[in-house]
Amino acid sequence: MNTTDLLHRCAAATTEAQEVLERVVAALARQVGRKGRIDDARLEPHQSAAFALAQAVAQGQAAQEMTRYGERGEVEALLALVYVGKTLGELRFQVSELARRIGDDGAGAVVWAGTEALADLVAACSADGLHAGLLEALESRRTWGADGLGADHRLLQESVRAFAEKRVAPQAESFHREDRLIPDDLIREAGELGCFGLSIPLAFGGFQERPDHVGMVVVTEALSHAALAFGSLATRPEILAKALLRGGTEAQQARFLPDMASGRKMVAIAVTEPDFGSDVASLAVTARPDGDGWRINGTKTWSTLAGRAELIGLLARTEPDPALGHRGLSMFVVEKPADYGQAFTHTAPGGGTLAGRAIPTAGYRGMHSFELTFEDYHVPGDNLVGGAAGRGRGFYLQMEAFSAGRLQTAGRAVGVMQAALEQAVAYSRARQVFGKALAAFPLTREKLARMAAVTQACRQQAFAAARLLDEGEGQVEASMVKFLACRQAEWVTREAQQLHGGMGYAEEFAVSRLFIDARVLSIFEGTEEVLALKVIVPSLLRPHLA
Repeated sequence: MNTTDLLHRCAAATTEAQEVLERVVAALARQVGRKGRIDDARLEPHQSAAFALAQAVAQGQAAQEMTRYGERGEVEALLALVYVGKTLGELRFQVSELARRIGDDGAGAVVWAGTEALADLVAACSADGLHAGLLEALESRRTWGADGLGADHRLLQESVRAFAEKRVAPQAESFHREDRLIPDDLIREAGELGCFGLSIPLAFGGFQERPDHVGMVVVTEALSHAALAFGSLATRPEILAKALLRGGTEAQQARFLPDMASGRKMVAIAVTEPDFGSDVASLAVTARPDGDGWRINGTKTWSTLAGRAELIGLLARTEPDPALGHRGLSMFVVEKPADYGQAFTHTAPGGGTLAGRAIPTAGYRGMHSFELTFEDYHVPGDNLVGGAAGRGRGFYLQMEAFSAGRLQTAGRAVGVMQAALEQAVAYSRARQVFGKALAAFPLTREKLARMAAVTQACRQQAFAAARLLDEGEGQVEASMVKFLACRQAEWVTREAQQLHGGMGYAEEFAVSRLFIDARVLSIFEGTEEVLALKVIVPSLLRPHLA
């Protein structure tokens, strides 16, 4: 059977898989719904199944995206077949188990998973000949598959890639091995390229004529391909910029956005607290009115770049009534001087102190993550985002901005995956074992083909979510691609390191850094458990609640 016929069969099978998963979602909704709402007490016993369901739906959506992608050409069709075939193979077992645990009500999940036609399709897409054909096509055509980008995005990609490969990549290992901060000259050059102004309008010195989340993903991937930390530099200004554009006053936008767009002032975000990570609604750091400003007290943690940053987007509790929950949170812009050390103490002009301590981490280096302690730290009233009208709106501003941050994290994951894939392919072709190149063995071919397909699938799903965000939608899709891509990045970098054998564990090979860096992706910007149980699954269940 030729690739066109296989691709058509894959498209039909992924549609069936999504229909089956939808029925499983409906079955779960019947068990956990109450009076048209999700009953958390009823959902809690099903957390493991709900998590697996979120993963299955994310995989299924990526597979559907890849069947469309496969229509673009021969290489793209081969990438699609490898990805969709493996995904369908995994979904066969997942839906059967989910149906058993959740209850399928005779909807046919087990029947679909056990059909001979599906088994034959999975086998055809898993054949060694298909893997070998894909790898040969990728090598002969010097491509990893079409991105599907327009001329403007292609130009943006080329310019940022050139900068990242020439200026960032040669220093990436020293950032990691020496725990060295990204130097200011690189930050300045990235600012001149527009890397920090992707979500900021032209009127404020940015590059946005209209929402362009695709461009944001393109830039983030290119920078992360060279060094994950550098790709992360753009995330913090994106989060704060979106909050200011959504809820800030005109004066605040004019005051802060130009310096953020140019990189003259770097940005950190302070949301997480020692006792509250992804449970943002329970945050306890307080902001109390004091004359013409506010006094901040409490501790934040995992505030990346907080030492080097001149601006910190801070989420604090302005309303003392604990019953208000997330409605009692407001957002501030905290100003401070840049500090290049691993510990600092700053006294505010209006009194009070802010002390920072860098948290040692296994990877994700080049920009330290800090624990921040505020003691009666004075923030001017003009720095409350939105002014008086912004009181109690901080949670909403932060959550809307986090959608872009999660999409960017997917872009970071793709950049890390692509770097690991390229290193694995190069090493496997050069390494001789048992009389021939490592890349000549069927198991190696399968791994490399799957790595290439997974990387492209996550890229295409990120672009799809970005286009939805451009239209004012896609918040859940951004969480879903973050959930999937970050988990896949761990697998791709793990396999790349494995293919290097003992040298993959040696620090002299960059693949060891990529494996360590990939591990953080499923943790920050919303852990995968929280994304699955608090964002993705509720969005899937709501249409089925009576």
